[in-house]
Amino acid sequence: MFKNYFKIAIAVLKRRKFFTFVSLFGISFTLTILIVLAAFIDNLIGAGYPDTARDRELYVNNISLRSTKNPSDINGGPSFYFLDHYVSPLKIPQKLAIASGNSHTSSYTNEKKLVIDLKYTNDQFWEVLQFRFIEGKPYAKQEVDNGEKVAVISEETRDNYFGKGVSVAGKYIETDNVRYRVIGVVQNVSVMQLFAHADIYVPYTLSKENFHNTDISGGYNGIILLRSRADIPGMKEEYSRMAAKVPLNSKIFDVLYTSADTYLEWFARNMIDDHTGSAGLGTFFALTGIFLFLFLLLPTLNLVNMNISRIIERSSEIGVRKAFGASSRTLVYQFIIENLILTFIGNAIGILFSFIAIQALNSSDLIDNLHLSINVNVLIFSLLLSLIFGLLSGVYPAWRMSSMQVVEALKAQ
Repeated sequence: MFKNYFKIAIAVLKRRKFFTFVSLFGISFTLTILIVLAAFIDNLIGAGYPDTARDRELYVNNISLRSTKNPSDINGGPSFYFLDHYVSPLKIPQKLAIASGNSHTSSYTNEKKLVIDLKYTNDQFWEVLQFRFIEGKPYAKQEVDNGEKVAVISEETRDNYFGKGVSVAGKYIETDNVRYRVIGVVQNVSVMQLFAHADIYVPYTLSKENFHNTDISGGYNGIILLRSRADIPGMKEEYSRMAAKVPLNSKIFDVLYTSADTYLEWFARNMIDDHTGSAGLGTFFALTGIFLFLFLLLPTLNLVNMNISRIIERSSEIGVRKAFGASSRTLVYQFIIENLILTFIGNAIGILFSFIAIQALNSSDLIDNLHLSINVNVLIFSLLLSLIFGLLSGVYPAWRMSSMQVVEALKAQ
């Protein structure tokens, strides 16, 4: 029976070429946008080079100070002092990577100006994040403690400053009038890796800011590496107990909000601008679901209207088939299958267009070192959307078809 439905569906789609073209264009265009968007999100929140252990990591990058007496607040990242003095001594973490946000610096080579993103880090930064070294090695604790002017640079920075493929270990790079001895070159990191991306990495002890300052808010981030995912609940509890004991300047602030988040929790917090942790993942997923629903609603309604018009055009066919004993259930199944076939064809075209669009984005210079891909998760997501799209746009027209009386259907033509 399904084979007959399939043959009829293909014949109908071939017969109404304009309707098929318009429908396929709408479906494939919508799915192309969704698949590319899903690839962006997957690249942004999924584990990837060099942050490959996100399933057992927690991120500390939120310090929110409030006052119950005055309308004062500070929202930002933790200071180096907070991470080193309060987070580092905790018992559960295996390692703690500490890194600043990127500072834009300027370098000059061959009468050409280079804008270089510089990041200050501790030595454990290189143990938590798994960088691929093309040449040399990372700086160690001794070099950090001694304040040695050493640097690890990206492959792109090496090519732009020294020349493509040149061996640079032991050479010097100057940025913002400071000369650093290059001890390592790492594979380029995508800007989508927000905590790991930089052009040049140097020890935090070289920072112009006083990292001994006892303020708890500042411009640093922390990544806590755990032994396994099973340690996450315990780590969150230990972190909360520690945060409750942090002394505050009660004359100004008397409430501290801070948390150790999974990457998805951190991402959701920033997307909904939640500094206190009161909203959480539920709000983020609800807003995302509403966005997807509204995004799919317009093409779905358009396809529903086109399907209803198609039903009116086929009313005589429906009337004749009903007169010869076709049941309403048979007609409903046939129409839904027709619609699902249409949406799955549109999905296949959408995947093809998405692949072309992703390759174009990867090869463009719009986002540095971008490496989007259509992986298994994205494909499952697109197929699920196709099923939902086909059902949403086909159920109501199918019900309208099944409810038509024989005489009414024959007269409508």
